[in-house]
Parts: sequence; structure tokens; C-alpha cells
Amino acid sequence: MRVAGIGFRAAAGVGSLRDAMARAGGSVDIVATAEDKAAAAPVQEFAQELGVDLVAVPLAMLAPQRTPTRSGRVPARYGGGSLCEAAALAAAGRGAVLTVTRVISADGLATVAIAERNEG
Repeated sequence: MRVAGIGFRAAAGVGSLRDAMARAGGSVDIVATAEDKAAAAPVQEFAQELGVDLVAVPLAMLAPQRTPTRSGRVPARYGGGSLCEAAALAAAGRGAVLTVTRVISADGLATVAIAERNEG
């Protein structure tokens, strides 16, 4: 299973998310973001475009994730690491690994990381 963790600023549109995903490469089975961002129109539309489920990751599951990168823009409520990496890892589940670390859209408004977990 491949999970794209998504982070984005309030000004981001679906184009920002598309660009970050294109830069990350590959297809995914699930899109995940923090629960307080999951209702935002751009991420809803993006998941629908991809034809995948959107997972709203509880904030309590983000902070414990160990992320290899840190974003200076990530609020303390997300644990201070990388929101997209933490969301990807949390949604992919136990034993998941990041195969693509944080990638930033050209406009700087969205980030994507990809985590994978073998289901066998």
C-alpha cells in the first residue's frame, strides 16, 4: 500500500497539490492529511481526482511519528516535524517506511511524502 501524506497552507489550491504529487512521482492508494485539514476543498478535490480515499489522521497520531525532515512552518500541534511525512507514515500503519521524503510544490504552498507498507 502506498500512501501520500499531504501538507498545505491555507492559500494552496488543488494545482499546488497536483504539482507536489507530480514532483513526488508515482501513484498512490490513499491520500492522508491532518484531521483539521481534511475538510479543505483542495485536498477533497485532489483525492477525488485521484480516485482514492482521503484519510483524516488524528492529531495525536502525528506527533509520535519520526520524520527525517522538519518544516519551519509546521505548527506545534503537528509535532514540529513534517506534516506530510507524519501523515503518510501514520496512515500507512505499523511497519511503514517513507519511500519519498517531503517534496515541495513550485509555489511553496503544498508538500507531499509517500510511505509504503507491505501487506503480505
